[in-house]
Amino acid sequence: MKVSKIMTTNVVTVGLDDNLGKVYQIFEKHRFHHVLVVSGKTLLGIISDRDLLKHLSPRIGTPMANQHDQAAFRRKVSQIMSRELIVILENESVLQAVRLFNRHRISCLPVVNAERQWVGILSWRDVFRQIEKVKGSPTLLIPEKPAKQQEVQLADPDKI
Repeated sequence: MKVSKIMTTNVVTVGLDDNLGKVYQIFEKHRFHHVLVVSGKTLLGIISDRDLLKHLSPRIGTPMANQHDQAAFRRKVSQIMSRELIVILENESVLQAVRLFNRHRISCLPVVNAERQWVGILSWRDVFRQIEKVKGSPTLLIPEKPAKQQEVQLADPDKI
């Protein structure tokens, strides 16, 4: 199955100059864990809820929060976003996405098209949700067509 079949396409995004207060409000309202940083269809970075929490005071949202704590909300997205991204092409298999999740310390993959424009986002929860839907069907993780790098002819041992 292709990533495009299970990715989230209704993605909330932010720009480089948006502030962390906006990101905080997005996370509070939507209850998801990643926001793409974009300029039009160009993917520039990503911010996770963990990235945000690292840059905010633990007193935020409590009566003990002071002006200094609140000032962190004025910082720009560009100051904390992750710029070195691991992405996946929309026509890649879900198995390839699982491989990327297992090889890197990530919990989501921005999904891009052949022109490297963002088209969605895939989280490990999306994969698990699909596994639950198909109830063990092997078609989820089997590529629809083998990738070219997998199309290797092995020598016949009897002819060597």
